[in-house]
Amino acid sequence: MTVIAQISDLHVGGARHEPALLDQVLVEIAELAPDLVVVCGDLTDEGYPDQYEVVKAALARLDGLEVVAVPGNHDAKHVGYLHWEAMLGERETTRRLTIDGEAVTIVGVDSSKPDIDEGEVGREHYKPIQEALAAPADLRVFVCHHHLLPIPGTGRERNQVADAGDVLALLGANGVDLVLGGHRHVPFAWRIGGLVVAHSGTAASLRTRAFPHPAYNVITVGPESIAVELRVPGGERQALATFPRQRPTQANGCVTPGLPRQGFEWLVDPVRASGRALRSS
Repeated sequence: MTVIAQISDLHVGGARHEPALLDQVLVEIAELAPDLVVVCGDLTDEGYPDQYEVVKAALARLDGLEVVAVPGNHDAKHVGYLHWEAMLGERETTRRLTIDGEAVTIVGVDSSKPDIDEGEVGREHYKPIQEALAAPADLRVFVCHHHLLPIPGTGRERNQVADAGDVLALLGANGVDLVLGGHRHVPFAWRIGGLVVAHSGTAASLRTRAFPHPAYNVITVGPESIAVELRVPGGERQALATFPRQRPTQANGCVTPGLPRQGFEWLVDPVRASGRALRSS
């Protein structure tokens, strides 16, 4: 069994950021002691160095826990992506863990673009993602800030990942079990084919939408199921969704006529792209 704490959209430094909420979330996660903490972007509100200093100190309180964090669009503002690298390290990563005897692969990518809300994984990442997921694993997790599927209760849909269809096909073809993201401040979970897609709400901001409370997710991956529980800092807990665990295969999804069924090599640009490769740690 693997327990994952999923938090997102802290918006440190923003007008509606609540330091007391962030403190409560950190206390609760430390007490939970999950196998993995995934932070799905928008840790800062404007990408300024002083905001990153607060984030760095907050994440230091989770010392001893396995933490994977990726940037969001707010983190990339004002060349904030450079401050991320200087203070938090790489913006993209591949992590390989052994949890409760199972091999777990986590691939985190930066879907943000400086100073715009929209996101894109980008064709230059497809081959590195495919290679990162190729190693044998019992559980494969993909992390990016922006959403690959629309989130109900968030208003007009206008900043979903630009290449969402290609990315979903790539992940489904390469055995990903769980996709984690944030961005829209509304907790929700989808099942598409063999993929479970879970988004967390805002953990430490009062800038909420359909779900009126700040919240984060606790995800329990067992042999037979993936359960997503929503937690309000210092408050209620409720089951968000439970899905039977199913190994992803191409047969679980739709196939576009005329496109190859095997490998999805057509997604990878034949011209070598200049994007940085995902690094293992």
